[in-house]
Amino acid sequence: MKTLFHIAIALFAILSLSGCQQTVRLADGNDITGIYYLLRVDGNEMPGTAMHDGMPMEIHSGTFFINDDGTCTSKTRFTPQGHEEQTRVVHAKYTVEDSRLIMKWKGAGTNEGWVEGDIFTMDNHGMIFEYTRKP
Repeated sequence: MKTLFHIAIALFAILSLSGCQQTVRLADGNDITGIYYLLRVDGNEMPGTAMHDGMPMEIHSGTFFINDDGTCTSKTRFTPQGHEEQTRVVHAKYTVEDSRLIMKWKGAGTNEGWVEGDIFTMDNHGMIFEYTRKP
């Protein structure tokens, strides 16, 4: 009886530990978690200029974190025309539907992103942000 009890405890520990190391996978089985670095906005290489609400904005860099706990974070360094450089960090909870991430931003709205291999593309208020994941 003691042996059966110890086996049950060991099995429970193994199952509990394996649950802590989850990954988020798309319908095609690809893991999407990781750090993605901004490559382009609206097809323009970064760093570079993009238009936001009809105004030019210099975008210096961007990083997008997709975590395995259903959260993500966007960090972007930019300079709006006529203003000082800013860094904006925003957080969201996401769900996965096929190859799409549906992101609900804290204190803001919802938008979508798509993952293909190591490329993450997101529609950000009409601007198309393209990121790449690097090992």
